[in-house]
Amino acid sequence: MNEPVRPDDVRISDADRQSVADRLRAAHDEGFIDLTEFDERVSEVWRMRTRGDLTRVTRDLPAPERVRRDGPIFADSPGGVAMKVLAIIWMCLTAVAVSGWGIVAATTGLEYPWFLWIAAPPGAVLLTLYVSGIGRPRRGG
Repeated sequence: MNEPVRPDDVRISDADRQSVADRLRAAHDEGFIDLTEFDERVSEVWRMRTRGDLTRVTRDLPAPERVRRDGPIFADSPGGVAMKVLAIIWMCLTAVAVSGWGIVAATTGLEYPWFLWIAAPPGAVLLTLYVSGIGRPRRGG
């Protein structure tokens, strides 16, 4: 019977190696390792075969901090992603409604803006969520 492979013994891909090399570059850029040590470690990374090997080469480095990359309108957070998706859906719905209204208005002369009944209620909900802070990027720091 085959025993399961320990997590440290699982083979790594080139993408895994590149990720660790990027982490080492960040450690060098932040002054944790000098250029010679960076070169040595990166060369070693490309010879490694398992997850345990990769752990060994970064063991003495501080854990990388996740850098938020907030956009000008939506935050880099689950709430920001949700608001972005909902806003895109709302824009598509509104575009379809306005297009339909434009076709009807152009062909029948009926100019009542019925598309507002479709666009305004969900737009008001999105605006309320956004004004209350859901999905907005942090300002100032």
